[in-house]
Amino acid sequence: MGKVSAEVNIAAPQDKVFEAISNPADYEKWMTIHTKWKDETPAAFTLGAQVAEVVTMLGMANTITWTVDEFDAPNRMRISGTGMAGVKTAFTLSVADDGNGGSKVEMESEFEGQMIVGALGAAVEKDAKEQLEKSLANFTDLVS
Repeated sequence: MGKVSAEVNIAAPQDKVFEAISNPADYEKWMTIHTKWKDETPAAFTLGAQVAEVVTMLGMANTITWTVDEFDAPNRMRISGTGMAGVKTAFTLSVADDGNGGSKVEMESEFEGQMIVGALGAAVEKDAKEQLEKSLANFTDLVS
């Protein structure tokens, strides 16, 4: 199983940052692996919500059916899903008040599956880390 994380400080209040993280309509503006939603885009993520998304990594598209497993506004949201070829993945997005009117945001991604082993697994892990960092930079621009 691969696991990567990235974090960033954003000069925006925790409530505003969490609201943006839980708004799937804006994912195309900041989440680099997001290609499109397969279903109608929900107005916001909520506990138990499900949505299918096409994600692209290393030039390969995969449809993931996500379920919101954890939703603790304005602190934490976790979504997990399964895609083609049994790929299982989860994203945990955490937002904390930084004590100065801003927020500390952390994204963690976990993934596993028969195809994500060996050299391909290492490549996916490296790409996932790069994509998380780029996504957080885009997200910072969006909410700042």
